[in-house]
Amino acid sequence: METTEQVQQRRVRRRTSRRSFLVNGAAVGVGTVGAGWLLSDASPAFASGGLTKGDAAILRFLAAAELIETDLWQQYNELAGIQDSETPGGSGNPAYTEAVAVLDTDMAQYIHDDLDDEISHGAFINAYLNTHGKQTVNLDKFRTLPSSTATGAQQIGRLTNLMQLTVDTSFWTRYRSDSLNPDFGDTLPQAIPDLATGQHPAIPRTDADLASPDHLQAIANTAGFHFAWVEQGGTSLYPALAQRVTHPEVLRILLSIGGSEIMHFQTWQDKAGNAPPLTDPTTGLTFPDLNADGELTQTNLIMPEPTIFLDRKFPIVSIIRPTETDGAAMGAVKALTNDGLFIGQSREFFAVLAGLAQAADAARHGS
Repeated sequence: METTEQVQQRRVRRRTSRRSFLVNGAAVGVGTVGAGWLLSDASPAFASGGLTKGDAAILRFLAAAELIETDLWQQYNELAGIQDSETPGGSGNPAYTEAVAVLDTDMAQYIHDDLDDEISHGAFINAYLNTHGKQTVNLDKFRTLPSSTATGAQQIGRLTNLMQLTVDTSFWTRYRSDSLNPDFGDTLPQAIPDLATGQHPAIPRTDADLASPDHLQAIANTAGFHFAWVEQGGTSLYPALAQRVTHPEVLRILLSIGGSEIMHFQTWQDKAGNAPPLTDPTTGLTFPDLNADGELTQTNLIMPEPTIFLDRKFPIVSIIRPTETDGAAMGAVKALTNDGLFIGQSREFFAVLAGLAQAADAARHGS
């Protein structure tokens, strides 16, 4: 069975007919081995210069983020997506796939395509770094977390844990508020309060989770909101870090990949709104009727409501939020950690991730 990195390499070779890629290793962080692909012809934009230290640090952090995203989307795809030559591993779980399809009958295709996109993002950023002689990111040594043992999942090491999530659903109300913005220090209420406390599985942990239909649907509902939570993070992270880059070509990369993340978020928050109201008979986790409490949780309000931006003296405007750049990378690490994605990871993993984030946050335009 191919690993994610093997799939990345195969796809890069297939899709780039005029360029050759050579495997190259470089150390990244504390004890991490970097690996990537070195383009044989360097970008003409850097013929007389090179990536700044700050630009390279930002790209390395984003490469790590994309590898983390790829790992979690691979787990979702193995159980509820489409398994084909574009995406590695798994054989599908019919019962879980059916529960996820309650949110939309095209969910399997969407999950597959999101994974396909994240694989491409990580591969591209690492290849770009290597083109300019910079260290790349490989987190494979940290693939130590256990897999679900439910039918359809590969039994391989993982970077992320989808079985003990605490999902912050304040993103839902944030994008529906016309007066609150976390860039001003505002705190938004939770759309699904129960998801923000405790630890909840977003994939079946074993085949025992398939026995109760309502329990399995609660797991699928959790996944639906987690899909949107993951992508709203990328939606904000790319413009936040774009404010710190120096070279126009690096800015172009962040704006272009960041736009893809926005498309993902728009799709997933729309589908999450179809999660049926229910109470999990096993855990007591409750998904309320989001259309019962007014516009702050209304499910079809998926366009960003105009809100305050830059200064309260300006008229409200429809925007991505938050986009504050100070501490953006470390903020992303904290959010991923609080989500429960890294439960069971080593101290070394956290040290490496923090080091990458701190370097990205230290980047300044022109340095």
